[in-house]
Amino acid sequence: MLKVGLTGSIAVGKSYVCEVLRELGAFVLDADQTAREVVVPGSKGLAIIVEKFGKGVLLESGELDRVKTSALIFADKAKREMMNSIIHPLIFEAQNEWLIEKEKENPRGLAVIDAALMIESGGYKRFTKLIVVWCEPKIQLQRLMLRNNLSEAEALKRIKAQMPQEEKKRYADFLIDTTDGFENTKRQTIEVFEQLKLFI
Repeated sequence: MLKVGLTGSIAVGKSYVCEVLRELGAFVLDADQTAREVVVPGSKGLAIIVEKFGKGVLLESGELDRVKTSALIFADKAKREMMNSIIHPLIFEAQNEWLIEKEKENPRGLAVIDAALMIESGGYKRFTKLIVVWCEPKIQLQRLMLRNNLSEAEALKRIKAQMPQEEKKRYADFLIDTTDGFENTKRQTIEVFEQLKLFI
């Protein structure tokens, strides 16, 4: 089975690319979904977060307050690094289990794992090929402000908290530019998928 990493900065259109890859027949795992699963109430992940950050990061329901936690870690590099050091090993573990399961399902398949911090965490090294999704910075800023209902200053702070897009692109085996919208992105994604099939 070909193991492919997919990454890119915040609000560049990774989810849409994943949707197209799924339609084309790839197995796709969204790291955001995995990140939510490893911190559900009663999980080891949530227990460690509460121990390190206090009960203030919880909602009344006992679930992690994502809005509050995001604001907290995007504003403070040390807290962001601490959160990543808790979450990343748990995500890796869950992803590895998923890969083993998919390989049993189809040894000749194509498995794609999507994660925003794949390069920063070193997780990209586990994959045979790496796709980097990107778009023009002004488009990224507009999309993030619109999607998360953020001010320009708040959106820029979140973008600057991540590795610059230009740097991420240097790690790529394949690049997908989403600047010009859905149709063009879909065309590029199909091309990349066809090329990836040659490595299986």
